[in-house]
Formats: sequence, structure tokens, C-alpha cells
Amino acid sequence: MRNSIIAFFLFNYLSFSQEIEFKGYFDYTYNTDNGKITLAIDKLDQEFLYVNSLSRGVGNNDLGLDRGQLGNSRVVYFTKKGDKIFLIQPNLKFISTSNNSLENKAVDQAFARSVLYGFKILRSDDDKYYIDLTQFILQDAHGVSSRLKNSSSGSYSLDLSKSAIDLERTKAFPKNIEFDVMLTFIGNPKGSLVRNVTPTPSNLTVNQHHSFIQLPDNKYEKRRFDPRSGSNPFIVYDYSTPINEPTEQRYIVRHRLKKKNSEKEISEPVEPIVYYLDNGTPEPVKTALLEGGKWWNQAFESIGYRNAFQIKILPEDADPMDIRYNLIQWIHRSTRGWSYGASIVDPRTGEIIKGQVSLGSLRVRQDYMILLGLTENPNDEINNKKIIETSLDRIRQLSAHEIGHTLGFAHNYLSSISNRSSVMDYPHPKIDLIDGKINLDNAYDKNIGEWDKVSVAYAYSDFPSELNELNELNNIIENASKKGLGFISDSDSRPIGSAHPFSHLWDNGDLPYKELDKLLNVREIALNTIGLKHLNNNEPYSKIEDILVPIYLLHRYQIEATAKAIGGLKYEYFVKNNKKEKIEFVDNNLQIRSLESLINVINPENLTLPNDLITIITPR
Repeated sequence: MRNSIIAFFLFNYLSFSQEIEFKGYFDYTYNTDNGKITLAIDKLDQEFLYVNSLSRGVGNNDLGLDRGQLGNSRVVYFTKKGDKIFLIQPNLKFISTSNNSLENKAVDQAFARSVLYGFKILRSDDDKYYIDLTQFILQDAHGVSSRLKNSSSGSYSLDLSKSAIDLERTKAFPKNIEFDVMLTFIGNPKGSLVRNVTPTPSNLTVNQHHSFIQLPDNKYEKRRFDPRSGSNPFIVYDYSTPINEPTEQRYIVRHRLKKKNSEKEISEPVEPIVYYLDNGTPEPVKTALLEGGKWWNQAFESIGYRNAFQIKILPEDADPMDIRYNLIQWIHRSTRGWSYGASIVDPRTGEIIKGQVSLGSLRVRQDYMILLGLTENPNDEINNKKIIETSLDRIRQLSAHEIGHTLGFAHNYLSSISNRSSVMDYPHPKIDLIDGKINLDNAYDKNIGEWDKVSVAYAYSDFPSELNELNELNNIIENASKKGLGFISDSDSRPIGSAHPFSHLWDNGDLPYKELDKLLNVREIALNTIGLKHLNNNEPYSKIEDILVPIYLLHRYQIEATAKAIGGLKYEYFVKNNKKEKIEFVDNNLQIRSLESLINVINPENLTLPNDLITIITPR
């Protein structure tokens, strides 16, 4: 009898231990024996947000598969048809906002929707339907295999025998549930991209993440997009608009922010915008990122907010993939690469739900190398300390820049001709020549720019009820224009396909050719200075190449900027008003001076290396 009682309790204990329960936005269980997730659906035909992302990356910039990388954000809903549950993505690009439900239905039925998955109903009780979610979340939702194929890194396929649910980051909360999966891709690697970062290149294992998130309420207020504002557009096609208005409707992408009292000149927000910094970031970079990111609060203060924008360290018990945390991640790769700011956005409204900043950890080391080459005695203790601090100034600017993208703002490459008016420009270090010597005291700015305050004012101002919002928004842009502040973004600034003479990446100065002439002088001084004193004891001579190359090419972006002045067109993103603005052709004298500077670039004296430098560069 005693053994029977023990066996009974042991059986029930083992049976109970097979299922781990998660209570949250949707309840689900994990079976420890077969590794399956069973989801309980109690919200049929109710829309929610589905986001996939990459929680453990590959670590190669050229592959672009970074830790924390966001994937697709989609509004979806579960619906029942017969003995199956379908996960459906409605088409939110083409809409109707009519009061007539039949009119709305006609538009909805006119455009295709997408069924993302079909699930067999395992059982049902108490208005809940239970489905096996395992195969859905164990698929390559992030497109890793296609990314590897498109980068000519080999043909890889998902091996489910080497893949499983990862419980460490599988969690449930009242407004969101999170699933993390370890996925292994097997194949024949090609090239070096995968081989350089994977212990066994034929078996590449990453973690992908899936989030089911409750959508925000309907109290968010959309704001009209203006091409002059610096904000990114959110576009829908509304077929219920009057025939004398376009179906294309543009709004800006932004966080939700309201004053506690919009009638007051200065007010606390109802809820601040809070970003969290990756707690795995090392010092002194951590402090620099915090300081640079906090610059944005200067812009919010300028429109009457107190403590509206905050940055904190991510709590140790918090998961960076959790939708509730706007995140600044410090990303490690095997090679230097770009940083970027992305966002999870409500596809219905353009509201930013989560900002996700990814900052490449090798960037600061490259900046340090450039500054090393511009410093006459870099190993002097005082000089080296200054190089490190200037490198951190660049990190402060980088933090502000990428956070700006996740606040809803686009690049502004006119900043360099208006006293560095925006952190949303790509900043080339401002290098001065004082008494024939290179000076880096003013290499990078140390505050938010005047244009950034304009962008924040347009996107986030909370106007008193008696004011006309559209008029106030237009006044913000017009007043900025009177101060000489303007906005030109990517498509009109990059070297291919654009002809704006004053908007370019990584340039400086109000006249491009003047800065090019100066950089040629700076470059000459630096090249004649680089030598063995730039190496540490016992470093090989060949390391000088690492310092030499960025200095030899120091002026390359300014060359591109100067070339665009030849045959260029000066313009902004004009809208119809009483100013009657027009495109201006580049002044003839500016074109001639620009051409003279470009010819000087290929003067043999500017192409050769100093003999003293040539004699100490050895093959690697």
C-alpha cells in the first residue's frame, strides 16, 4: 500500500513537471518531454502585433545578421474556420476610414491579405482553442538562409534536429508574450564571411525571437507629414477620401508623447520616452553613450517638456528583446561596420512602439586610429588621453544620431553648412590648422543641434487646444527657414544620382572646395608626421599601414562633395506657399573653383608618399 501511494504521488509529480505554464497576453505551456509549445487562444479575430527578430547573431557586418536585429512587424489576428485556426495578416496599406461599414468592407475585400499559418485545433474548452505553436516559431522567420544565399556564402537549410525552443528568453507578460528559439542551419559554406565567425562553418546556429504584442489603444493622435520637417513618413492609401483629395495620406512616425498639462508652457509628460542602454557595454563607452543620448532632452526642453526623454541602464533581470524596453545595444562583430537605428511601428498609425539602436563596437577603434594618425606624438600621455576623449566625443554623437532615427527622424546632410546644426548628419571630424599645426579641439560637437530642435518641435510639440495645429506646424518650419536652417536627406545627398552642391555625407564647410583645400594641407602635414613614434614598442612596422590608409584617404568624401558643385542644383523640399521658391543653378565661379580644387587633388605631389614613410612600411 505504501509503495502504491509513493508511486501515485511520483506519477502525478512527473506528469505535472512535464508542463511549464506561462500566463500572459496569451497563455501557453511548454512540454519538457517533447519540447512543444501549446498556445491557448482566447482572443479570436482580435488584432495584435507580431514581430520577429534575431536574439543571437552571426557577428559579421557584411552578412548583416546582428544580435538584436529587428525583422518584420505585422498586425495579425487568429480566426477559426472549421477545425483549424488561421493566423492572418490584414492589408493595412489600403484602407477606408468611412463611417459607412459597407464602404470599408468593399475596400478591405478589394486587396489581398496574407495567411501566415494554419494550425490544427488540438482541443477547446471555455471559449479557448489550443494549438501547437512549435512548428510556426521553429521556422526561419528572419530569413537567415536567404541572407546567406544572397551574400554568396553558401546554400543553407534549417535542420530541425539541431533546433529547439530556448526557454531562457521565452517569457510571458500581461501585454506581450515572447518566444526564443535556437535554429541551426546546415550547408556548404562559400567564401570567408561565415568561416571567419563560425566554429564549424557547415553548422551555423543563431537564435530567433518571436513576440506577440497587444496593440496600443486608439488614443494616439496622428500628425501630418511635411517633407521639410525632417521626420520619416508613414504612408497609407485611404479610398474614402473625397475625389478632390489624394488617396495617399502621409503622417509622421513618432513616439506617443503628451504633456500632463498642454496649456502650461513647461510640463512633465504623461509618460516619458525612456531608453535603456545595454548593460553589457564597457566603460568608458557606456558613460559616453549615456551622455550623448541625453542630448535629446535639450530638444524636448526647448518645446516645454520637463524630463520627457530619459536614458537608463537596462536592469539585469530585463530581457533586451522585451517589447517594453526601448533599447540601445552595443553590437560586436568581427569586422568594422555601420550602426543603425530601427523601430517597431504600429502599422495602423505610425506610432513607434519600441526604438532599437544598434551600435557597432569597432567604430570607436577606427575613430581612434584616424585621430592617432592626425596627432604628432600620439603616445605622449597627454596626447593619448586627448585622442581617447575625442574618440568618445564621436561615440556621444553616434549615440545621439542613431537614437534620433528611432525617434522618427531622417538624415539631414545640410547640417555641415549651418554650423553643424544636426546630429542627424554624418560627421567628418572638424580639423583646424592653427599656426601650421593640426588641432582637434573642435573635432565633434558636444550638444544637440538647432535643426534637431526644429524636428522635435514639429514631431512632438503639444499645442494648446485653441491653436490650429497645421498652422503651428507650418510656423515651426518657416521660422527655421528664416534662421537659415534647412533639410536635405539621403536621396539628394549621396554621390550617385544627386546634384545638390551643399548636401553630402561626411563633409564639412560652407563651401566644399574650401574644405577640400584645407584637408589637402592637413593630410600633407599628417603624412609627413606618421612614423615609428606612432607604434607601441614591439609592434610590427606593418601596423603603420592601419594608421596610414585612413589618413591617405582623409579627403575622399570632400572630393565627392566638391564634385557635386560642378553642374549642381541648389534647392530644398519646396511646398506651395507665398514665397515662390525656385531651384538655383550653382554659381559659375563656385563651379570653376571646385574644378580647380579637384584638379589639385590629382597633382602628383598629392598622390605620392613621403620617402621617410616609404622606407619603413614593410609587407605584412
